[in-house]
Amino acid sequence: MPTRFALSGADVFDGRTRHRKHALVVDEGRIRAIVPARELPANIEVVRIDDGLISAGFIDLQVNGGGGVLFNSQPTVEGIRDIVAAHARMGTTALLPTVITDHPEVTYGAITAARQAIAQGIEGCLGIHIEGPFIAPAKKGAHDPALIRDLNDGELLRLTHTGLRNVMMTLAPEAVTNQQIEALIKAGVTVSIGHSNATYEEAMGAFQAGARCVTHLFNAMSQFGSRDPGIVGAALASEQVWCGLIADGHHVHPATMSTAMQAKRGLPFFLVSDAMPTAGSIQNSFLLNGREVTRVGDRLTLEDGTLAGSDIVLIDAVRFMADTVGVALEEALRMASLYPAMALGVTADYGRLVPGRRADIVHLTEDLSVEGVWVGGKPLDIKAKSRQRMPA
Repeated sequence: MPTRFALSGADVFDGRTRHRKHALVVDEGRIRAIVPARELPANIEVVRIDDGLISAGFIDLQVNGGGGVLFNSQPTVEGIRDIVAAHARMGTTALLPTVITDHPEVTYGAITAARQAIAQGIEGCLGIHIEGPFIAPAKKGAHDPALIRDLNDGELLRLTHTGLRNVMMTLAPEAVTNQQIEALIKAGVTVSIGHSNATYEEAMGAFQAGARCVTHLFNAMSQFGSRDPGIVGAALASEQVWCGLIADGHHVHPATMSTAMQAKRGLPFFLVSDAMPTAGSIQNSFLLNGREVTRVGDRLTLEDGTLAGSDIVLIDAVRFMADTVGVALEEALRMASLYPAMALGVTADYGRLVPGRRADIVHLTEDLSVEGVWVGGKPLDIKAKSRQRMPA
């Protein structure tokens, strides 16, 4: 395929505005312009696509696995390559591979793998999300309580010198000090609060120390109460705090999502998948820290019924927000592209289809199925996009 071409035949959603009867011009892997289709120059190759719309590729800041691979079990360059490829076929063109609470050699092996993957040019790997192990046992969720540990000076030093530009870290305010949070922030880490039973005051203290995200709001955290608003209340009241949201129909009720979106001050929500290896895979079970996780329908649980991540990818979350929660499609698309790019601070390259940004593009049909994907201006083969299931 030529390096300079135009996509024409579908609406173009640039992240702010939906352009009808326009074409998207791509050159050398970057967006060059959005122009009326009738004004395309005669010497440019035009790729005709059928109806629907094209949008910026999705950005997922919390991906445990996909395509049969769990990052904790395969914290390698090959593991990252497989996870990125599985999600890219379904429209997620950039992500943070996420390592959850585990032994130190797994955590730091994952960091090394992310650094090597980026050095090797694996497009779509933005860095890493380290979710735990510095969390509260009372809100462990599917994390193994035996692997939760304190943040000591040695680990703090390693975590502030990862060699990665984009590091997100989920921790519990009551498990670390605000001084440790400040040290992580100074090193460029995006600190997110989660798996925590913190009080409203403790959460606000962490925000004041520099934490600016909340991991999967409502799940594995102190809830909004009459006498203590908890982390949920602090997150909704804080104008400079981003909140991730798992929109799979299991983690948060649609009415709760709608109410929270109306109540949130300042920054909007962004969508995350919290995907496990079953996403984009035919397998129905896998091991997480030696414990079996089973998929029944589209729900993943440990043996005791605890939710263990999700079985969705971001296009599923977009569809759920638009069709079930009732969010305008354009806003649902922003929640999966522009807003995560803003939360991570990567809008110079990602999140919108405007001149200068990477040509990471997804073509969606009217029913929000993924019809085409381009990464850095290169089309992907998405023939393997169908998500066949083994009998439950």
